[in-house]
Amino acid sequence: MYTHNESSVLGLWLGVEWDNPQRGKHNGNHEGIQYFKCSHPTGGSFIRPNKANFGVDFLTAVKNRYGLNDEQDVECEKENALVIGKKTVELVGFDSIIEQQSQLNKLVDISVSECAVSHAGQKEEISRTCPNIRSINLSKNLLPSWEKVTDIACQVQNLQSLDLSENKMKFPSASITCTLSKLRVLALNRTGVTWAEVLLCAPGWPALEELYLASNDITVLERPINVLQTLKLLDLSNNQLIDGSQLQLIAYLPRLEQLILSNTGISSIHFPDVFCNSFPFSFQWSFINELDKLQCLQSLHCQNNPLMVTEKNPETVRQLIIAKIGQLKVLNKSEIFPDERKGAELDYRKVFGNDWIMAGGNQNPDKNRPNEEFLAAHPRYQLLCLKYGAPEEGELKRQQPFILKNQLLTLTIKCPDKPDQKPIEKKLPDSMTIQKVKGLLYRLLKIPGSELKLSYESSKMEGKEIELENDLKPLQFYSIENGDSVLVRW
Repeated sequence: MYTHNESSVLGLWLGVEWDNPQRGKHNGNHEGIQYFKCSHPTGGSFIRPNKANFGVDFLTAVKNRYGLNDEQDVECEKENALVIGKKTVELVGFDSIIEQQSQLNKLVDISVSECAVSHAGQKEEISRTCPNIRSINLSKNLLPSWEKVTDIACQVQNLQSLDLSENKMKFPSASITCTLSKLRVLALNRTGVTWAEVLLCAPGWPALEELYLASNDITVLERPINVLQTLKLLDLSNNQLIDGSQLQLIAYLPRLEQLILSNTGISSIHFPDVFCNSFPFSFQWSFINELDKLQCLQSLHCQNNPLMVTEKNPETVRQLIIAKIGQLKVLNKSEIFPDERKGAELDYRKVFGNDWIMAGGNQNPDKNRPNEEFLAAHPRYQLLCLKYGAPEEGELKRQQPFILKNQLLTLTIKCPDKPDQKPIEKKLPDSMTIQKVKGLLYRLLKIPGSELKLSYESSKMEGKEIELENDLKPLQFYSIENGDSVLVRW
């Protein structure tokens, strides 16, 4: 905010930059004079002082929000939802909450979002009045600096969750002294914070487990040294990182389990180690290979990135990521079930089997010596061979470059436990799900789909039977080919 006696118009005017630049008219320049600077070319305006809201202290906002103050200085609308990071929690029965929390000293979870909070108020008043607070939602307020935040938060001894999203604030340029020893969740979405400023503040969050930093224009990362060592979730979505290789620095977060990278523009990444750091890859799948080195990584969100649009079939991309990252449990907010992992790893083992053999792979352990270039491109392949056995020559198929084309499969349907039932030959699209196959069999055999158990036998490996255990998966998921037999039991 800028204060000036405008020469061309009588009286005192304030120069302001709006959070929503569409409300502004200029960038602080008026009639050729630069009165103040804005981050957006149309984000600035001049307003009269009596039109400005300079905010209220924290406790005044709390009293207004929960109906504990007869003389309200600020009109606070009741919320329908509380947002922390990207998680939205609906507030059900708000009126009953107000009634139950009629006394300030009993308040535990406080939300004063959009209540124009700008400062703490009188010193130590919050700690005396609200000693039991555990969670505070301070999003969309008027907090001007991190110092004002700590004036509030450091009075809350048991604070575990703090949402500061959409407060355009100034962060410190030097380390701070306030320590929030019990803070577990912190949301700083759309606050303008940089990674360097996060690291300066991080010593004050020694127990932090979840950190949300979405939409902050973070472009450069630095190595976290002796900070954020307890972090389990990091959200960097909607930050256009200049160089994806900077993410190698995330490897210094030893307990990280969830990494959210949606819409970051990342196309490559490399985590240096002693095994393979000299082979250039022409394709972006090396990025996924590198993420496998994060042994605690359990959840990955990477939608709207170049990697996710390289293939025409999204299911193919998902299968490859699952096969390449062994410890992953959730991909793009969808849980990875054991049968899905098994199918993805088996298919990966088959698809790249010919490359493995050409690189020196062999079913005989004494002769199995694939070259370093293959191991660099497929670091989990040897492990998958140990897990499922080396691929046999009969089951290997020619590699299709990550594209599973829709085609009709000629399959023989057999009922091995019903010798009187003659085999039936059918042509089915490889995109047909197991559930729809069961629907077809119900019409043919008059047996309810819920009672059917399906498996298939490859024409190239007679006697080896693979169960079709996931009704939602298509035939192509199990690498079924022309000439294979579907075995039906009930």
